[in-house]
Amino acid sequence: MNEHQNFFLRQQEPNNSCLLALRSIILNQHVQISETLKYGMPCFVYAKKAICYLWIDKKTTEPYILFVEGSLLNNPELEIGTRSRMKILRINPHVDIPFALVENIIAQLLAYYNSELAKHKKNNQINL
Repeated sequence: MNEHQNFFLRQQEPNNSCLLALRSIILNQHVQISETLKYGMPCFVYAKKAICYLWIDKKTTEPYILFVEGSLLNNPELEIGTRSRMKILRINPHVDIPFALVENIIAQLLAYYNSELAKHKKNNQINL
């Protein structure tokens, strides 16, 4: 059993099912999104850049998605808190997951990462 599976298996219901569903939603957004474990949290990576993490709020004990470049997103569902770069989306495990919202946020972030990659490749071609 790998570390990823251990993270999910340690969670109690309904958080376990909720986190597994979120994992599936995120991984299904693009074939190049992969999963790793960073800081003890499932981390989802695209083009060697972290997109988001899954975690459990210590106070509410409910799951949330932490979006690494969340500050680029203008969505009232996202909370910035004391962070300057990242935003979180709280997920209530007792109601349906806002699939379309999660999918839309990931799509926006992928578009951003792709535009950054395109800029980087363009700059590299000029420097050659």
